[in-house]
Amino acid sequence: MGEVYSNYINGEWRESKSGNLIDSINPANLEVVGSVQFSTIEEVTEAIDAAKLAKKEWRQLGQFNRGQILYKAAEALENNLQDVAETLTKEMGKTLPEAIGETQRGIAILKYYASEGARKEGDVIPASDKDALMFTKRAPLGVVGIITPWNFPVAIPIWKIAPALVYGNTIVFKPASEAAVTAAKVVKCFEEAGLPKGVLNFITGSGSQVGNALINSKDINGITFTGSENTGHLVAKAASVNGVKYQLEMGGKNPVIVLNDANVNNAVNAVLSGAFKSTGQKCTASSRVIVQSGIYNQFKSMLLEEASKITVGDGLLNDTWMGPCANESQYNTVLEYIQIGQEEGANIIYGGKPVESNTNGFYVEPTIFENVSSDMRIAQEEIFGPVISLIQVDTTEEAIEVANDTQYGLSASIFTTNIGSALTFMEEIEAGLVRVNAESAGVELQAPFGGMKMSSTGTREQGESAKEFYTAVKTVFVKAE
Repeated sequence: MGEVYSNYINGEWRESKSGNLIDSINPANLEVVGSVQFSTIEEVTEAIDAAKLAKKEWRQLGQFNRGQILYKAAEALENNLQDVAETLTKEMGKTLPEAIGETQRGIAILKYYASEGARKEGDVIPASDKDALMFTKRAPLGVVGIITPWNFPVAIPIWKIAPALVYGNTIVFKPASEAAVTAAKVVKCFEEAGLPKGVLNFITGSGSQVGNALINSKDINGITFTGSENTGHLVAKAASVNGVKYQLEMGGKNPVIVLNDANVNNAVNAVLSGAFKSTGQKCTASSRVIVQSGIYNQFKSMLLEEASKITVGDGLLNDTWMGPCANESQYNTVLEYIQIGQEEGANIIYGGKPVESNTNGFYVEPTIFENVSSDMRIAQEEIFGPVISLIQVDTTEEAIEVANDTQYGLSASIFTTNIGSALTFMEEIEAGLVRVNAESAGVELQAPFGGMKMSSTGTREQGESAKEFYTAVKTVFVKAE
């Protein structure tokens, strides 16, 4: 059995009063990575109370000094990079190079928001009265609830925690149980940085108990959530009733359009990376590949050839290109959708089966469907696994129409050498992240992140846009007597 990790409440690591634990299972071999607390509603209340008590002192510390603590947290994470990355791979299943890259991204995010400590927090505005001074300044929300998924257990928590802290908020953080050991190690880096007690509180447990208690609390001032669409609706409903500011990042069904004039080799490589890296378990993963008929056969042939080179296995092994599904539930969901696609009349042209392994992990072959129509469930619903659908079209207009034919609008990309086609795509595509001649799954930490339609609700995450969620604007008018 792996190490047991406690909750972190008011600057102390505490075991839950429930006496129960949740095991984190390695999806590559079904071994226990570690265990976290099965917390009670009472402990959620204790965490919120600790954050409330700490918020005044944390706000008064000043933005510059808060930024200095984030620099120290970045240094602590950098010192623990290998351990955190290996734990991430063991918990979530992605390959070690991907896990190292994600952890390095977490370090970069911390440094980015640490530098926010030395940036402006308002603007001077001309007043109608010549003897008056008018300006804006930013005020923190107060206590922010943070709920994160298992697929990016370092990057997503940090891109929520870092701006929340630098802008003066205190936090109650609930990670997904499947990746909570990694999350605990990230929290230890903040502790090592000297974060005052009560500023960051970490609590683990079931979504139905801990998550619901957090989202239904009237003592938090904001809640930011990344996860499933169904849970996101519950967050929105509870936050609206309680008058709590909320931010939701949910699903995606991201299209890649490949036109006749595209560099096919580049498009193939981008589709493989966007669809199958992290085993397709990204909200920005490529899911629908919409190919113009003039190059469809060439593209398909090259895609199948390159897909045949993908090695599936334990993410800690050097020769593994794609790891397992993150847990048994997701494994079963992927296999169910593969069956649904076949029943709907789509044809599997590659993969489609579990991968036999000596370790009994949750391995699925990278899977490619063709003869897919836009109304099929596999073309409409988020699978969150290594499955893509090829859809053949005749024109650029038809390609964009098919790309937009979904309730989601997170990320979309096009491959073309025609600037006119690219400009039309940029204008007409219904997505928050628009990429030209690049895979759909790329996200820049300094740029706004979020989608349209059912993919996102609220202000954007990351970059300077994060300030819009974690702060409120005060307009100040000053006139001397």
